[in-house]
Amino acid sequence: MKKFFLTLSFLNILWAQFSDPAQFTVNIDDVNQGEVAIIDVNAELDFTWRIYAVYDVPEGPSSTKFIIESDIVNKSGRVIEPEPIEKFDEGFGNITKYHEGTPQFSIPLELKDDLPNGTYNVDVIIDYQVCNNSLCYPPNQITKTATFDIKSGPIRSDFVFENFDFDKDSILAIADNNISSFLVLAMSMGFLALLTPCVFPMIPITISFFMHRSENTNSSPVKSATVYMLGIVLTFTFLGMMLAILLGASGANQLAANPIVNMFIAFLFIYFAMSLFGFYEIEIPESLRRLSLQKENSEGYVGILFMALTFTLTSFTCTVQFMGLILVAASQGEWFWPIIGMLIFSLAFASPFFFLALFPHYLTKLPQSGGWLNSVKVVMGFLELAAAFKFISNTDLVWNWNIFTYEVVLYLWALIMLLTGLYIFGLIKFKNDSPVTFSIQRSLFALAFIFFGTYLAAGNHGYDINGNIKSYLPPKKYQSNLVWNNNLDDAFIIAAEQNKNIFIDFTGVTCTNCRWMETNIFSINSVEELMSEYVLVSLYTDAGEGYLEKREYQINRFETAALPYYVILDSNDKVLSEFPGLTRNVEEFKDFLKTGLNN
Repeated sequence: MKKFFLTLSFLNILWAQFSDPAQFTVNIDDVNQGEVAIIDVNAELDFTWRIYAVYDVPEGPSSTKFIIESDIVNKSGRVIEPEPIEKFDEGFGNITKYHEGTPQFSIPLELKDDLPNGTYNVDVIIDYQVCNNSLCYPPNQITKTATFDIKSGPIRSDFVFENFDFDKDSILAIADNNISSFLVLAMSMGFLALLTPCVFPMIPITISFFMHRSENTNSSPVKSATVYMLGIVLTFTFLGMMLAILLGASGANQLAANPIVNMFIAFLFIYFAMSLFGFYEIEIPESLRRLSLQKENSEGYVGILFMALTFTLTSFTCTVQFMGLILVAASQGEWFWPIIGMLIFSLAFASPFFFLALFPHYLTKLPQSGGWLNSVKVVMGFLELAAAFKFISNTDLVWNWNIFTYEVVLYLWALIMLLTGLYIFGLIKFKNDSPVTFSIQRSLFALAFIFFGTYLAAGNHGYDINGNIKSYLPPKKYQSNLVWNNNLDDAFIIAAEQNKNIFIDFTGVTCTNCRWMETNIFSINSVEELMSEYVLVSLYTDAGEGYLEKREYQINRFETAALPYYVILDSNDKVLSEFPGLTRNVEEFKDFLKTGLNN
């Protein structure tokens, strides 16, 4: 009996080579100049056979794919497919989405602008897998050619671009068409990334690190600053590419949200802070020193590169939104242009820190810099200690300790600022401190820290502190009347019942930019009023229940892993508008929200 079924299966497979259970035809109606061309792909499936859906097919069967090959097409849009059947499949052991019978698929095409009237061909590569209740054939790929005419005539309302969902312009497409535009774009993104919240703490940390090193008179400040800048560039490029290839386009977000990485960074900052307080000197182990003939330079370069790695890790969570398209391309096998893009991006991003690395060296050349310079180092140590609690709280969020909460971290920061003020007044002493000489300037600095510590403490007692500060703290839901859903399927049901569109907030547990948008943009009354007109969905893609599926949905559908990322859908799952991340322009965000209310 077993041999009979094996023979029968073999004959079925052999028969399929000559009689495919799935037959396809393609057709494009004639189009007028300026219209969207629509390819209709008609499938005819034998009884009991099925092919799988184009989108959101669970793991197991191969989804149906359509690849357009033609030198007259700029890009293709989202495939329009009939509602798939969703059922549990015993063969794959999960719920699958498939089509049977005679499903028809439509693919919108954006044609090149300069095409003259005439007859054209477009090749459609169809990648599919057919199954029935007893067996599946291996995935198959066929090519069909559609012929159509371009004519003169008015643009018909059913063929305008606004009716279709086209993929966003790829940064790689820009590179292929215009190299200079691509380089300018990558550089612009690098400079814009400097405005994100994660970068600001690295300014005092960089200054304190090089201030500590500037005591070594044998080191070259220009060489040290250059090594630091190039270290950031190379680690950004290498880590970004490797994470994209090994972990997918969201690799940078995964690294930034990793609790072990956050604890490691926190330990480093505490370790640096204790050194700045004078408890010990940071030295490279003797075994590493012997790796170089130039002992001092080896020590300097290893330490500087290690600091560059720390900088890269702390900045990833805020900069990934600017690297999103590059990392998506890398995760899909592209190499050359993503590497060039990452190099240009990180060079622009790292360039200001070249000058910050030079600054401490020239501070030490000022007359009588010894005593007050040590005080500056200690103050920087306090700031690094405060930064450490940011990363400890990230670990707390992922591992659900519920210890380093918003209120606890805010109190700790307030305490550190108050201790800094007391230190500047001379009421706290460290090992390398000189006797304090009171002056108006020193007193003003001390009072500024004490005032700032009091200001932070007031944030736990009803006072609304600055949103930039809140963005570094663990999330605390702002007071509003907005209702958020965590399940997109539920949101579609509500949207259909209430005749509303859907606003999706792709966010992260440890995402600093997300907290900034929530506390500085979402909380504004006029923004809140607009958002209340939507069914609101909050999808966490870095941690929490089902975050992997939510992350995959974001990348597959919107070709980015950026956080935050905002999307407006209608109740039929059509994309109405997208907004790529952080903005400080309230009106710009309100205009985005209004686009979904006018549809």
